[in-house]
Amino acid sequence: MKLLLVGATGLVGRHVLTLALADPRVEEVVAPTRRELTTHPKLFSPQVDFDRLPQHADWWQADAVICALGTTMRTAGSKEAFRRVDCDYPLTVARLARAHGTPTYVLNSAIGADASSRLFYNRVKGELEQALTGQGFDSLTFVRPGVIGGDRDEFRLGERMMVIGLTLTAPLLPKRWRLNPAPQIAGALLEAAIRAKAGVHVVSSDQMI
Repeated sequence: MKLLLVGATGLVGRHVLTLALADPRVEEVVAPTRRELTTHPKLFSPQVDFDRLPQHADWWQADAVICALGTTMRTAGSKEAFRRVDCDYPLTVARLARAHGTPTYVLNSAIGADASSRLFYNRVKGELEQALTGQGFDSLTFVRPGVIGGDRDEFRLGERMMVIGLTLTAPLLPKRWRLNPAPQIAGALLEAAIRAKAGVHVVSSDQMI
């Protein structure tokens, strides 16, 4: 299959890229990024500006899209900037890919995604999921991790403390609230893209422990 991966430089996206390049079921990975990636025989990585994505590039046509784009309020700097990265970009990618005939879309979402949530983060994630259901994909999967375990490029003190706490208390917690390791999330994203089950599906946090 030909896989289109957006967000390949993030924590989860890096793991998806590693898994996809090693998987014999994946023939080609297209990973548009802002910065150059390490070369690989199966990888094509066009450098793009996500505010001005090329609408007519032939690489939008793929067998599946995995979207692992995401940021934090602190990194984004404002609610508007956060929404642009976590909602507008993934939705634009979906529209362009679907317009070029790509039938499958898999999103790395969040455990509390809910368009009616009072929490801004959860509401944005929910609004994105809601918008994606109207794009006409044959197969659409929302992977909803909780706290993601792994080493990020940027240091996030609050998240690091939460990861330590969840690791220490894991045996006492319900499965859905335990830590989700980044490789587990990446595996769930890739399998959903390859299997491409018809309809809309959700992979919950307790399935990625």
